[in-house]
Amino acid sequence: MEVTVAKSAGFCFGVKRAIDTVYQEIEKGEQVFTLGPIIHNEQVVQELADKGVRAIHSLEELADIKEGTVVIRSHGVSEKVIRQLEKYDIKIVDATCPFVSKIHRIVQEKYREGYRIVIIGSRTHPEVEGINGWCEDSAAVLETVDEAESFRPDPQKKLCIVSQTTFNYKKFKDMVDIFEKKSYDILVMNTICNATEERQTEAGTIARQSDAMLVIGGKHSSNTQKLYEICSKECPNTYFIQTLDDLNLELFQSFRSVGITAGASTQIILLRRFKLMSDMNNDFEQMLEASLVTIHNGEIVEGTVIDVKEDEIVLNIGYKADGIITRNEYSNQSGIDLRDVVKVDDVMKAKVLKVNDGEGQVLLTYKRLAMEKSNERIREAFENKEVLKATVTAVLSGGLSVVVDETKIFIPASLVSDSYEKDLSKYNGQEIEFVVTEFNPKKRRIIGDRKQLLVAEKAKLKEELFARIHVGDVVEGTVKNLTDFGAFIDLGGADGLLHISEMSWGRVENPRKVFKVGDVTKVLIKDIKDDKIALSLKFEDQNPWLNADGKYNVGAIVKGRVARMADFGAFVELEPGVDALLHVSQISKEHVDKPSDVLSVGQEIEAKVVDFNNEDHKISLSMKALLNDNASEEEEVAVDTDAE
Repeated sequence: MEVTVAKSAGFCFGVKRAIDTVYQEIEKGEQVFTLGPIIHNEQVVQELADKGVRAIHSLEELADIKEGTVVIRSHGVSEKVIRQLEKYDIKIVDATCPFVSKIHRIVQEKYREGYRIVIIGSRTHPEVEGINGWCEDSAAVLETVDEAESFRPDPQKKLCIVSQTTFNYKKFKDMVDIFEKKSYDILVMNTICNATEERQTEAGTIARQSDAMLVIGGKHSSNTQKLYEICSKECPNTYFIQTLDDLNLELFQSFRSVGITAGASTQIILLRRFKLMSDMNNDFEQMLEASLVTIHNGEIVEGTVIDVKEDEIVLNIGYKADGIITRNEYSNQSGIDLRDVVKVDDVMKAKVLKVNDGEGQVLLTYKRLAMEKSNERIREAFENKEVLKATVTAVLSGGLSVVVDETKIFIPASLVSDSYEKDLSKYNGQEIEFVVTEFNPKKRRIIGDRKQLLVAEKAKLKEELFARIHVGDVVEGTVKNLTDFGAFIDLGGADGLLHISEMSWGRVENPRKVFKVGDVTKVLIKDIKDDKIALSLKFEDQNPWLNADGKYNVGAIVKGRVARMADFGAFVELEPGVDALLHVSQISKEHVDKPSDVLSVGQEIEAKVVDFNNEDHKISLSMKALLNDNASEEEEVAVDTDAE
């Protein structure tokens, strides 16, 4: 079977524009109303109704509408209706076909110039009713040749003749010829849409050359009815169908050639329930379906990848043109090579951005569809206070940017951590957890908060830590911060203070000489008071005073290092944690005003223990006693020598 599909079949420019307008308003998230059915196609009207679009049939209904958008359908309305609409406090979007709007301007202008307006068309068609309203409903509406013959205008008035955009072009010419033969003073404006004229001419040509003709369209569509009328005159086997149920493929078995055309309001008709399974009918189905597929901006389509380049994906979406997804419309990730993520024959869903990108291709977006799905996912997470996980894709001046399935989420610097961080660059490329605290996709404002998770986690760890530790326990911690007076040790839930005086049994001059941030050390829990923890490194088994009485008993000669000095004496470190006092009077036999006159810090000395108090951890030294002992020994040696 040879199947010929009219190239001009399907949605015309004005109809497609009106439908696209409605879809654009739907995307804005507001309630959408149409002033009457947007087009004469029940399937399209039902499809829009399923998306929440409501058709209103009288201006009185507007009184009950407090908010939303009213779309004027492609047929247009009268000037009176326009003025009434302006009185309502509601958004009005005019989707009148530009060709119809042109007729409105012509009629209004010529009526004001004194012409009698004649409209050739169907007087009950909404387009004709709207046109008539631009000359105060005074036009003569003629639909047939007989009406043109019997029309008797005022001979003193000039006539301006316009036509319904979808009227039969041949009939229009025949009716105009009648006026011309009667020598009326006429101004003829051929306002039949070029697409209509082309569609009708092509349909007649195909019908003459075909054994059977199939006309598809709405039963209320004027242009489809005229197509059927034209085709029926050229081909006796012409069939008019509106839905799949109207089609009986058995009728086409005996035909060698079939022609197909469709009205301006005809949308997608999916012929999936064919009763004949032969290759002939399968081809027929494919050609018919492919020829009638239409798509709209904002529509979600599915296609198969037929080509992938570094920065572009080509999809077969079952339309007369291929779909294109550019790198920028695939992902927010810059520099991505699409060949690494998509392969030929992959099946993808995408959203239509532009039906015609200027080069005959359909511009699609993958990331915006993913973003819509992601927004729903994030909305649920926001409402349920769910913890999300994502990788930081950018470090900004005011915070971090993360992406969840193509949706960007901003985490302000103040909500990144529970402590101030001047440099956030360390987070770049890291996977972090956060919760969404503000969700407003319309304003592109989605805010994440990592800080509250850290605070909550630390509160939990702190509670567990205080329930676990006791005074006297030895625990492991990490040096978090160093000061002149000590070190703060992170114990895994709370910080403890290791004071400089508790860092060693000996003297520590500066904590930074003992530790550095990040060091791991074991510490003793010295005290717990409220939420404060005091730590120590003075482990009792390492206390040097435990064995001091055996080392520093009275009379013992010891060596030590001058650790510090006061006016009354010098403190000598005998070993870490054991200091002894060398009183100023015990430094020398001669008078010494100040220890610093004869000693210096760090100087090593030798002295005699003259007092030991283990209980109070006090030892007294004397260099003078050691000098006296040496003098006595010298005297004894001298006496012994004299005796000899």
